[in-house]
Amino acid sequence: MFSPVNLDLSSVLSRLVLRRLAALPGRLWPAHCLGCAATIAPGGRDLCPTCTRDLPWNRCACLRCGLPMLKPVEACGRCRRRPPPLTETHAVFRYEAPLDRLLPRLKFHDDLAAGRLCADLMAEALAGAARPEAVIPLPLHRRRLRARGFDQTLELARPLARNLALPLRDDLLARVRETAPQSRLDAPARRRNLKGAFAVRPGIALPAHVALIDDVMTTGATLHAAADALLRAGVARVDAWVCARVA
Repeated sequence: MFSPVNLDLSSVLSRLVLRRLAALPGRLWPAHCLGCAATIAPGGRDLCPTCTRDLPWNRCACLRCGLPMLKPVEACGRCRRRPPPLTETHAVFRYEAPLDRLLPRLKFHDDLAAGRLCADLMAEALAGAARPEAVIPLPLHRRRLRARGFDQTLELARPLARNLALPLRDDLLARVRETAPQSRLDAPARRRNLKGAFAVRPGIALPAHVALIDDVMTTGATLHAAADALLRAGVARVDAWVCARVA
């Protein structure tokens, strides 16, 4: 159930070459904004001044679910009626431009530079959040991982953990049941779809406080299912750190 995924060797080598090329100095070719492709000066953040100015920071939100609000609240009406398993949810951005261009580049086009940029921005916003004992990337099912070739949430969590000097624990949680794409389902169907989808690896000492890392949060059903699995296994507190929240 937790056996490693055997990826095609040529695919792995190709990705290593692309990562090496992405790390080369910007002076070898013009640097471009990852949000709009405008030419920018090399050596800084891969975002032009316009896209930087337009970043949709989610500074007013419900603390429990990250839903954008007119003013920060500890719990919105929905969270008061049905408290989520997450103690806190920090959604750094609203899912608007340019995040709606940056995150698909990471998720669907293996653009690790976009992932590093998003992780840097998240680290900036999360520096003052309650510090967990470990961060856990929301895992893909092994079949989805094999098809995609990489785990976009892990690629987001790795630089984020490094920037905030937090342990990265991608060995604790697994997606043990393949599910239908959430985008095709309404909120109740999403919850049913994810029942039993996650499991915690047995025999491993668990941190008391963890933060789940995800790229985009819509209804929160996936994060809630993962949090439920961690809480049942003995974790005392689960937070969610999300790059962007759909309003």
